[in-house]
Amino acid sequence: MNSIGEDCNELKKQYDACFNSWFTEGFLKGQTDDSGCAPIFRVYQECVKRAMREQKIELREVGTEYSTGSEYDNASSSGAKPQPKSKS
Repeated sequence: MNSIGEDCNELKKQYDACFNSWFTEGFLKGQTDDSGCAPIFRVYQECVKRAMREQKIELREVGTEYSTGSEYDNASSSGAKPQPKSKS
């Protein structure tokens, strides 16, 4: 499936490849730290946000940044539900 923005398609492919590799080689073997894909995810996320602005698509959730990795591990071990980061 292509991304919402044509300019984002290559970034989406890169992120999908990273995620799929982490999922099969890491997550399914008990490794829950997905921070290795975070850099490409952030770049892809910004591209999608830009494409949405250009297409005049407005969603409140787009402004919310979600974290990966240790914040979720820490929250799950304490029983707390991880909260999204809000932009300052």
